[in-house]
Amino acid sequence: MRTVLITAPYILPSMHRFTPILESFGLKVVTPKVNERLDEEEILEYAGQFEGTICGDDKYTAKVIAACAPHLKVLSKWGTGIDALDQEAADEYGVKIFRTPNAFTVPVSESVLANMLAFARNVPWMDRAMKTGEWKKIAGHTLMESTLGVIGVGNIGKAVIRRARPFGMKILANDIIEIEPDFIIEQRIEMTSLQDLLERSDYISLNTSLNPTSYHLINAETLKHVKPTAVVINTCRGPVVDEDALIEALKEGRLRGAALDVFEKEPLPVDSPLKQMDNVILSPHNTNSSPFFWERIHWNSIRNLLIGLSIPVGDVESLKAMEK
Repeated sequence: MRTVLITAPYILPSMHRFTPILESFGLKVVTPKVNERLDEEEILEYAGQFEGTICGDDKYTAKVIAACAPHLKVLSKWGTGIDALDQEAADEYGVKIFRTPNAFTVPVSESVLANMLAFARNVPWMDRAMKTGEWKKIAGHTLMESTLGVIGVGNIGKAVIRRARPFGMKILANDIIEIEPDFIIEQRIEMTSLQDLLERSDYISLNTSLNPTSYHLINAETLKHVKPTAVVINTCRGPVVDEDALIEALKEGRLRGAALDVFEKEPLPVDSPLKQMDNVILSPHNTNSSPFFWERIHWNSIRNLLIGLSIPVGDVESLKAMEK
């Protein structure tokens, strides 16, 4: 019997539904205990034992892929980002990589707007003051008065822009690839340089993938261009921001605040200074949170796994029909 390893944290609680379906295709399902993601050594414990996996942000490095080959045939990523998977090694060893593009566009883009509104209207701080016995009127502002800078105009970046537009925000954008002229015209975006965007934006939304050009894009040097009244919002990948540099800017008052869902090290260490900062909103890599969208990713990830194992399978709806 062929074996598959299921380690994506969001699908694991639902495996009582999906295991019988995978077993009906002649697959043995192994579901180890996962705390956020598996590291190299944890995956290597299963090397040579499985042909395919539905993984989260598990560390499928060149070392891991080499150890799992030639048995390993497919990495089905639960979600969109595949920066944790060594794509060169996968190509070298003939391992197929699948993902679900556009997986979390709606929940992540709404989270960006929620964070901007929280800072604009001072919701967390007024709530905190009220609960500690203060009747404190904190001056806020509107998004209509503000400029939004979007770094990375892919699916999520576009969705952020579409949602910010009705609030009357001025929108700046930056990307290393050319953006469709129709979208720029329709949304009245000003495409500009990274430095100009940082200098003029009140809210900076990071929506890029993690790659060599985006690693530590926000760092000590680029933060010198940011207004002290600006807020950085990172919902893409932790290493896009140099966390130490961000912390220093926040401590020194060179940045009003930050809303962070992703971090250089996850889970965020207990002793991280970010946890002690009053001007930072934190969430545990969870802006994709939406059972409606999770369900879509579950089924697409299963289908991708089966396709990667060369198992004949129809569309997602035919798979869903197999659930009893």
